[in-house]
Amino acid sequence: MDAPALSGFSEIAHQAMLQPQEALEETKTRKNQLYIGIPKETSFQENRIALTPLSVALLVHNDHRVIIESGAGLAANFTDNDYSEQGAQIVYDTPTVYEADIIIKIAPPTDAEIALMKQGQIIFSALQMATIKKESLKAMMQKKITALAFEYLRDDAGVLSVVRAMGEIVGATSVLIAAEYLSNVFEGKGLMLGGVTGVPPTEIVILGAGTVGEYAARTALGLGAQVKVFDASLYKLRRLQNNLGSRVFTCVMQPIVLKKAITTCDVVIGAIRATNGRSPCVVSEETVSLMKPNSVIIDVSIDQGGCFETSEVTNHKNPVFKKYDVIHYCVPNIASRVSRTATYALTNIFTPILLDIGELGGIMNLIWEKPGIRNAVYLHQGHLTNKDLANRFEMVHKDLNLLVVSQR
Repeated sequence: MDAPALSGFSEIAHQAMLQPQEALEETKTRKNQLYIGIPKETSFQENRIALTPLSVALLVHNDHRVIIESGAGLAANFTDNDYSEQGAQIVYDTPTVYEADIIIKIAPPTDAEIALMKQGQIIFSALQMATIKKESLKAMMQKKITALAFEYLRDDAGVLSVVRAMGEIVGATSVLIAAEYLSNVFEGKGLMLGGVTGVPPTEIVILGAGTVGEYAARTALGLGAQVKVFDASLYKLRRLQNNLGSRVFTCVMQPIVLKKAITTCDVVIGAIRATNGRSPCVVSEETVSLMKPNSVIIDVSIDQGGCFETSEVTNHKNPVFKKYDVIHYCVPNIASRVSRTATYALTNIFTPILLDIGELGGIMNLIWEKPGIRNAVYLHQGHLTNKDLANRFEMVHKDLNLLVVSQR
């Protein structure tokens, strides 16, 4: 290439160097440091805790601060030392915990706990629509609380994640409880749940083909029992049949067939859930009176009123009573019986949500981006956003989607 050509290229290169150059601007991160408080549960026989020590370690590793009331994890067999070793701050009074920006607990907040809340606080807990009081709701609204009910949390597939997880635990545990009360130790019939060679298997009737019913059936079949499942929905029965991968006796709620099955079985597990209000009472007192002596009733639906006419609420200290010589187990909070397992199941759901709040820059951004989280919000900065609560208490509710859009 000759000298004039080289000179031309040099001039072009020189002119290019004089052009304005793009500069890389530092991107702004939306990550927030969270201040999370976990109080000790005060509700009767609530043994679960929202986060395990390893979940606390993950949060602390992501630069979040976690404060825990002393003894909060003892009922689930997690010591204060377990938490402090993973970076949690242990405090010895409840008011200090409520200085945190985010409170996460299991049972709904009591009036005493609401009084400790500060303005604009965020709380994750159960809602328990049937027991919440209007005065409690108004007190939280006055403090502009943002409240999420974890039983309404939905995952990416639209499944109620906490309800599903607790249903799996309760379903499996209810069969194990039945096995205990069939034994001689608890003055039962002296039967082994299931069967051995040459001995007929135990007969179990399950009312309801939802998550609880499915996992109860799965556990009972694994132990060798003969299982019959009843439900009003043919779709749920078909789904249960497919999920179990084995043939079980299924039937819609035919009164004559149901009565015959209950009066001849060894165990009945009631797992019928109501969408709203009380669970349907499908087993009459007369039917219970015809059951075999020392048969066992496990009424999982007792927290919604129960599906047996003879059911009465019991607790973990006095879990059973006998009526018509039939053993009744009617404890509302069965998951607390296996609190450590339940805590692991809950922390797998809660920890990613807390991490997302930090990564996305706050609860507002999380609500905006996650419809499943939005479904769980019943108070947003003091505004009532749950239509069912508003209708129950004759209060005005606001559309959460409009509230979020207006604040973007």
